[in-house]
Amino acid sequence: MTTPRTDTATPVVLAGARGHGRWHLENIRRLQRRGIVRLAGICELTPLTPQEIPDGLGTPEQSPDFGALLDATGARIAVICTPIPTHTDLALKAADRGVHLLLEKPPAPSYAEFRRMADGVAAAGVACQIGFQSLGSQAVPAIRRMIADGTVGALVGIGGAGAWARPESYYRRAPWAGKRRLHGVDVIDGVLTNPLAHAVATALALGGTDRADDVTGVETELLRANDIESDDTSCVRISTGHGHPVTVAATLCAEHPDEPYVVVHGSSGRITFWYKQDRVLLQRAGHGPQEFEYGRTDLLENLVRHLTDGTDLLVVPERTGAFMQVVEAIRLSPDPAPLPAGSWHLLADEQRRVVPGVDGLVAAAADTLALYSELGAPWALPHGLRKEVST
Repeated sequence: MTTPRTDTATPVVLAGARGHGRWHLENIRRLQRRGIVRLAGICELTPLTPQEIPDGLGTPEQSPDFGALLDATGARIAVICTPIPTHTDLALKAADRGVHLLLEKPPAPSYAEFRRMADGVAAAGVACQIGFQSLGSQAVPAIRRMIADGTVGALVGIGGAGAWARPESYYRRAPWAGKRRLHGVDVIDGVLTNPLAHAVATALALGGTDRADDVTGVETELLRANDIESDDTSCVRISTGHGHPVTVAATLCAEHPDEPYVVVHGSSGRITFWYKQDRVLLQRAGHGPQEFEYGRTDLLENLVRHLTDGTDLLVVPERTGAFMQVVEAIRLSPDPAPLPAGSWHLLADEQRRVVPGVDGLVAAAADTLALYSELGAPWALPHGLRKEVST
């Protein structure tokens, strides 16, 4: 059933409605049923067929011309879920028209492009939310309160682990997939900058080190099992001005894919946060383990509330500056090294490449805050080939 149009529903244009954009279509439908938003337009190079538009969204206007579509629909919000290198220009095109933004992560492929976007949006006076959905979890402020209260003692460091799997076809889904650059333009579509970017951003946020100047250095180890330009099995260790390190390890070549998580290491305990499930495990000296489940605030709904009643935005661009420093360090690092022959094999029934033992190494990196090379991974980069970038 189509929700009747009301004057109180905020008109939204979605740029990029295929691929991950389908998630945004479904989310807009959910909010439209509640009368919070109205899908006014869809920007795609090839219009969506009626079968591609979920029931209940009506017949939104469609055009490949983003600016013209914003003008024609009177959209108040633009959701941008397009290829990474297009984010900044599209965001500024919307901002120039006074249209507020939900910009999908990663916000930009380089720190310079991020600053151009963030500064331009600020100058235009529009609201901008960056699409790190995990930062909408109510577990994030709860964990930060635990850290501040000394629940697990003094903060020692934060680890992140992501063991996922992607078939070889994943890298053929779009011309930019798995690329570091395309036609001379930065893309930086690696495991830590795109599919498992939430692990990096969430780890930085939990430690209160999410702004650009909170990062003092980044060590990178970038590798690939797949026949791609970018990395699919990598780790980073981030030095922070607060004194605690943040180490995140990830792969898209897991033997047994599992839920990604972030772990807070304290001097007398630890907090594990499965950020896609909003689930937290607290373990501390002198107490039995405690599990908690939290709610989550949708970022588009939060943006609408910000515009209607002044609710604080959850993920403003400046709170993703530290993440963008990591993206920049990865961009400046040498191209990812191919894993040596024999260190991976093709799982024929799923047509995906698997690195034996990588699941345990990812978990060990998050647990010890060490890099692959320090854990003795047989295929890890020699110390001299690691890249450390000071920020």
